Amino acid sequence: MREYYPLIVVGGVVGLISIVFSLAYALIKNKKEAIGFDRNMKDGEIVRRLLAYAKPHWRSFLFAGLCMAFSIAYDIASPLLVGYIEELVSGEFELSGLFLLVGVYAGILIVSLISSYAQAIVLQKTGQRILSALREDLFSHIEGLSHAQLNLIPVGKLVTRVTNDTNAISMMFTNILVNLIKNVFVVLGVLVAMFILNLELTLMVLCFAPFIVLFTLIFRKFSRRAYRKVKDGTTDINTFLSENLSGMKITQIFNREQRKMQEFDKKNRTLAAAKHQQIFVFGIFRPLVYMLYIASVLCLLYLGGKGYLDGASFLGNPISSATVVTFYMYLSKFFNPIQSLAEQFNWLQSAFASAEKIFTVFDMQPEVVDEEDAVELSKIRGEIEFKDVWFAYVPGEWVLKGVSFHVNARDTVAFVGSTGSGKTTILSLICRNYDIQKGSILIDGIDIRHIKTSSLRRHFGQMLQDVFLFSGTIRSNIVLRDDIPDEEIMRVCDYVNASSFIGKLEKGLDEEVRERGNNFSAGQRQLLSFARTIVHKPSVMILDEATANIDTETEVLIQDSLEKMMNIGTMLIVAHRLSTIRNADKIIVLSHGEIIEEGTHRELLEKKGRYYRLYTLQAHREQLINA
Repeated sequence: MREYYPLIVVGGVVGLISIVFSLAYALIKNKKEAIGFDRNMKDGEIVRRLLAYAKPHWRSFLFAGLCMAFSIAYDIASPLLVGYIEELVSGEFELSGLFLLVGVYAGILIVSLISSYAQAIVLQKTGQRILSALREDLFSHIEGLSHAQLNLIPVGKLVTRVTNDTNAISMMFTNILVNLIKNVFVVLGVLVAMFILNLELTLMVLCFAPFIVLFTLIFRKFSRRAYRKVKDGTTDINTFLSENLSGMKITQIFNREQRKMQEFDKKNRTLAAAKHQQIFVFGIFRPLVYMLYIASVLCLLYLGGKGYLDGASFLGNPISSATVVTFYMYLSKFFNPIQSLAEQFNWLQSAFASAEKIFTVFDMQPEVVDEEDAVELSKIRGEIEFKDVWFAYVPGEWVLKGVSFHVNARDTVAFVGSTGSGKTTILSLICRNYDIQKGSILIDGIDIRHIKTSSLRRHFGQMLQDVFLFSGTIRSNIVLRDDIPDEEIMRVCDYVNASSFIGKLEKGLDEEVRERGNNFSAGQRQLLSFARTIVHKPSVMILDEATANIDTETEVLIQDSLEKMMNIGTMLIVAHRLSTIRNADKIIVLSHGEIIEEGTHRELLEKKGRYYRLYTLQAHREQLINA
């Protein structure tokens, strides 16, 4: 009995560690809901949806599998060859036999290395194709979301989904899945070889298998929890940076740099803590598996050495020095894949966490969708009608209440009212940026819900107060990548008086536009917006406070352009400067989502109602300013 004390000590140490980690697992399991640890999507569902992107590339994965087979063969055969060499050296030594075995070993190794290289190249190329397809689908899906849905998602979060999260998934296709499969086959192949070689020693190794499974299950829970925290922390950092870098000028103006630095430091520390927890979990698991490996080696050397010295055999299989050497190498081949599984499982958890977040975006069904029989309009006259339209951004909080009006084709109609009266909402609804809850909106007598959204918006030109310019050139911002001759672009720029400053630029239309057009003044950006709208020849033009940020001198330049644009097609204007809409065919006055007055400038002044009071107040204010 005394001779088995070393084995009992090893078993006791492994058992004690197992009990400690089982208790920790039980405590974490009971607190899952408290820490927000539950998965919203099952692993099987994630794998099924990811495999849909891998399916078109099945030939590449098949080739990688064949290459992997050679690598697996090397891992299984090499210990046997080393065992034969050991038997040859310790027995009747023959140099020719040694050369033969070494040559076979070298040949298998070379084939394995070439196969591994080919497998890596093919998988990397395939992974990048899958990554590109996933990113394109995700970006396309985001483009299809409604304005209301986009308003709910911070820009930084969407950037994280398209960049960081897709990279984690790419790693799964190029490395993790293939290595997981390889390691599984290596472990199975090694077990079969060990069973054939010596059953007693194999059963001894299998005594450690339950502990491997136990530690893996425990690690799985801790790892998933840590990775979700890392992903959430990364998203928070990206969202914070996206917002605050865009608003850095405001931060500086109000001297809030220190406050923002404190907020960033808090988020940074949260992410660092999550990273530390992730490293800690991984740092515990891998040494545990290594401990099992060392324990199995100790047991092997003890039992194998004892059996060899005693000349013992089991079921007819003698324990020789070659058997001990081969088993020692097989133990390394058995535990190394399991140790690698720890790192690969980390990446797998990262990929699953990223995939879950990506598919959450994919699962957001666009709120504004085309009907199956939606029509395509090649051109429109520009007749617009609202019939008892009710709309609310938040259910129950009506922004428009039974709004009805009619706009004749090629008319200019202005909307006037205080902030929050529903002016901008009406313009957004016409382009179907949102869907209404009640009533109907007609374009040329057709309900806009029966028209394809892309076709509808193609005929609208929108000039907004907050002009957005993309990084690029003046030309690219005007044409938006369409193929339009420079002569046509300059004609439009002359038309809206944008050529007055473009002609002074060193590169003209090729002048660089930095992010959001911050190297141009507000007035210049607005003039470029006018040119961008006119060059696409819209049938209906929308001006939402388009002159609000333009100085008096620039406003004089575009007044002539506005008069010209009124002859192009239907024009809808929202303006606080009532002096700019005196020539409108109709002025609609709104208050709290309802139309309270309607008529021409002269007719509304004669009524001496809300419009009259607003106009008189503005005129008096301008007189005071001019005085």
